[in-house]
Amino acid sequence: MKPSEKIGLRPLIPLAKPWMDEAEARAAERPIRSGWVTQGPEVECFEREFAAFTGARHACAVSSCTTALHLSLLAAGVGAGDQVITVSHSFIATANSIRYCGAIPVFVDIAPNTFNINPDLIREAITDRTRAILCVHQMGMPCDLKSILAIARSHSLPVIEDAACAVGSEILWNGEWEKIGKPHADIACFSFHPRKVITTGDGGMITTSNPDWDQKFRLWRQHGMSVSDTKRHYSDKVVFEAYTELGYNYRLTDIQAAVGREQLKRLPEIIRRRRFLAGRYLKLLETSVESGLPMEPSWARSNWQSFCVRLPSGVDQQTVMQSMLDEGVATRRGIMCIHREAAYSSFIKEQKLGESEGAQDRTIVLPLYPQMTGSDQDRVVESLRKVCRL
Repeated sequence: MKPSEKIGLRPLIPLAKPWMDEAEARAAERPIRSGWVTQGPEVECFEREFAAFTGARHACAVSSCTTALHLSLLAAGVGAGDQVITVSHSFIATANSIRYCGAIPVFVDIAPNTFNINPDLIREAITDRTRAILCVHQMGMPCDLKSILAIARSHSLPVIEDAACAVGSEILWNGEWEKIGKPHADIACFSFHPRKVITTGDGGMITTSNPDWDQKFRLWRQHGMSVSDTKRHYSDKVVFEAYTELGYNYRLTDIQAAVGREQLKRLPEIIRRRRFLAGRYLKLLETSVESGLPMEPSWARSNWQSFCVRLPSGVDQQTVMQSMLDEGVATRRGIMCIHREAAYSSFIKEQKLGESEGAQDRTIVLPLYPQMTGSDQDRVVESLRKVCRL
């Protein structure tokens, strides 16, 4: 066991752990042995399989969810000086992607029970400079898309779903359970970072029903190249490409895609296991944390990418986390607030984000991963109760 995997005499229970084994190793071997290791046939297969899983018409693989968000905002027409409504309570990449377009993020507070954007606050944030709404399915919990879309459509605004954490999550839509990413808004963006439910090491996916936008994503992700290297490779005639507009190096490799295809096969079992473990946490903690437990709305099915609990009043967050780490249990503080970071201090003025700040300061994320055992969970709960005196 590595030193980083052990605290004192007890094995460390990590916050997260990807579920990968020989199947992924053998999959990565395919492109390595084929000699085609960059974007190619494995990426094409991964895109088709991901689209089929989510029910999306189009799926385009890219290098990360951040690059997915950037391209999505560009396709939606976001440019310099525009405003995009989103949340501060998210990883900083959400707002960074807006700034990459030269636009300004306008932060709206969250609902305390779901940690997602509060739809009741969106309308008052809309101005004549608003160009899009970027909502986040935080920690895998679907946000209230129906309410968000009703507001957006009444103002002719596109809606982009930051679904970085939400692969496999579901929403009740017109009486049917449908996967996040179909998409229900205009575009949905996913992450395959190791902290997410499935991973390719890093990487992302964009889903949309708009064929014109899908073509733009495919053009822009590969430097704006008019003819893909795949088509040139398989052509029996000499082909010269052209570069008619600014593009980016946002490609996913075939090695990553091959791993992603195996991860996608595991996804139903991964989600089943995560939902079971989340349910067990809820039962173990229902008499201890009171209203501090996460809530799954009746119209949502989370993949439980993270399990976040609100600490009792009077308990110091950092003390709890350090004490649990001393007991061999890794945790993380609540989701960051972007507006508190120095990179955004000049952008934010007089915005009321009390629920977002409270969520960052008063919550912690507990370990949750498919390989977790019942005894692991018991240790986590015992450690939390001990330090919080629950």
